[in-house]
Amino acid sequence: MEAKFLAEMIGTMIILIFGSGVVANVVLKKTGGNNGGTFMITLGWAVGVLLAIYATGPISGAHLNPAVTIALAVIGQFPWSEVPIYIAAQFIGAFLGAVIVYLAYLKQWEVTEDPGSKLGVFSTAPQIRSYGANVLTEIIGTFTLVFVGLAIGITKSATTTGLNPLLWGFLIWGLGVSLGGPTGYAINPARDLGPRIAHFVLPIPGKGKSDWAYSWVPVVGPIIGGILGAFLYKIIYLG
Repeated sequence: MEAKFLAEMIGTMIILIFGSGVVANVVLKKTGGNNGGTFMITLGWAVGVLLAIYATGPISGAHLNPAVTIALAVIGQFPWSEVPIYIAAQFIGAFLGAVIVYLAYLKQWEVTEDPGSKLGVFSTAPQIRSYGANVLTEIIGTFTLVFVGLAIGITKSATTTGLNPLLWGFLIWGLGVSLGGPTGYAINPARDLGPRIAHFVLPIPGKGKSDWAYSWVPVVGPIIGGILGAFLYKIIYLG
């Protein structure tokens, strides 16, 4: 179990190093990728997920997302006894990944004036704040993630062979460019809440508030969407 815990922690950390890292590169001042745009950001997240699955799939199955872990448990494809261990690892990994990005861009925080840009490196935010609509967007995105992802394959054998990790990367990239606009496509409670906590505790110059009023949306929406996606997968593929 220790190996699975470490795999989920390291895998989620890898996702955040690439994902939050590319956001930092785009939105912070005095970086080589400043103003690189949405295309660059979505590609960075996709590559992070792809490589994290390759790195950890053989050990833990590379859930790397509490919504995926819970969804698999709900449809009987993953033991509930391991759910708390996986989720704890995922949140810790996301937190650590965010801290690493903070350190990598240590001098850029001071020269970036906008607190919203700094928060955006760590967590998602809606373009139009409407909690009902924002939750719905996250439900739709995570529903698509889990249903299509399960169809691709998320077992240990699937993640260690063939094109499965690459297809997951394309799935994340596609979701980013198609559904990422309204809320920043968290589609992963750990990816948002873990780094949001890092933003709250780290000594970032002029960082502003961590927007806790919105923090529940990227947690509740993905969990609901993941469960719905898993149930549809069960109905179609498992009977």
